Amino acid sequence: MAMTTVIGPDATAAEFAAAGRKRRDQLGRGAHATFACSGRDPVSILEEQHVDRLAGLVPVRIGRMLQSPFAYYRGSAAVMAHDLSSEQVTGHQPMICGDAHILNFGLFASPERRVLFDLNDFDESSLGPWEWDVKRMAASVHIGARDKGLTEVQATEATTQAVAAYRGTMAALCERTVLERYYFQVDTDWLQNVMTSDDQKMLHRSVRKASNRTSQRVLDKITTTSADGQVAIVDQPPIMVHIDELSMEFAEELFDQYRTSVRADVGVLLSQFRLVDSVLRVVGVGSVGTRCFVALLLGPDDEPLFLQIKEAPASVLQTYGGVPAALPPTVPPVPDGHEGHRVVSAQRILQAQSDPFLGWIVSAAGKGMVEREVDYYVRQFRDMKGSVQLDALSVSQYADYCGLCGSLLARAHSQSPGAAFIAAYLGTSDKFDRAVASWSVAYADQIEQDYARLQRAVRENRLPAATEV
Repeated sequence: MAMTTVIGPDATAAEFAAAGRKRRDQLGRGAHATFACSGRDPVSILEEQHVDRLAGLVPVRIGRMLQSPFAYYRGSAAVMAHDLSSEQVTGHQPMICGDAHILNFGLFASPERRVLFDLNDFDESSLGPWEWDVKRMAASVHIGARDKGLTEVQATEATTQAVAAYRGTMAALCERTVLERYYFQVDTDWLQNVMTSDDQKMLHRSVRKASNRTSQRVLDKITTTSADGQVAIVDQPPIMVHIDELSMEFAEELFDQYRTSVRADVGVLLSQFRLVDSVLRVVGVGSVGTRCFVALLLGPDDEPLFLQIKEAPASVLQTYGGVPAALPPTVPPVPDGHEGHRVVSAQRILQAQSDPFLGWIVSAAGKGMVEREVDYYVRQFRDMKGSVQLDALSVSQYADYCGLCGSLLARAHSQSPGAAFIAAYLGTSDKFDRAVASWSVAYADQIEQDYARLQRAVRENRLPAATEV
């Protein structure tokens, strides 16, 4: 990764912009079209990740990645971090998501119970090259387009539109004050004003589905009540199961530690809830095999609250991208650089509004299935969360959706000091858009080769796979 020294965070917007224009003279925007994959075995990288995961769930992870090249891409952020580490970058490092593919944008509820659309996955977040997020997003657009059966021309057009939206939104946001950028958010009311009628219908379907995902609905769907009135989560092996290692005593200890990390108002609210059950639950694609629990709490009137307690390993940007995992220096540190604190802090920085129940848990050793220390972060489970179904989108809707993702990625990056550097470097031409779109074609080809290698590894019994789970 070719780096350069950029000016410090206390520079003015004008100084950042001047530095961005100067860097453009040193590293032309067309240079971002070059993809030269260094020799690596993607299967070996996945195997390395499995060392610290729950062995019984590794086949589920591989089975989910086998569903398609796009599914493989979603689960292989570590492989891409390795690949991006050899790319040329401008050197400017804001807070980035680290896994900004287009299915890591979605719907969720604000504290005021409005449905927002924004980035919604921050497991790999860190200070890092902004170009990495853009390329992770752009490649996902092209790979997702192929998955939908679009032509190469349509895929390239959608990718170019997404990158152009990032560039245009960054420029527009840099014309605003930092306070205006901070308050800018995308809710569904705003979206309806800028969408076509067909896009609005698509949005309405997604919002309706997300709005029904409340804790009460989850309670009705995944729990049972015994004759003596005890509520418990129903096992759905291997996706959701009670395990001996997750005792009520251990779960209570995690819950007590979590409450010390939340805001004062949330802490008071949580003091009125009691923990009644917890289970191990499989989530996502790339996260399968990490330790993820769902806890059921009941309030004074037995109102339900579901929390997700999710393991927070080190970011792949650090382990495979060579970027030291870091938060902005103004974020108050916690002992030992807690990974859950990193994820929660990044989410609060990058999202326009975040889940008020976000928190983290001090590492617990000697309990919970492992002897080593494990960091966790906590968030609400399925609280009006939803996503857009890509396979249901028309060609134009898909391109519009990807453009929206590009705009929201720009909004996230604009929260860090020095956004003017990015805007000035990108300029007003489409050189960067076309360069990254070209790069994405090459990377989509590489992903298909890697996917074939994964299939071969399963056929040769190098990796176990459990399909349809």
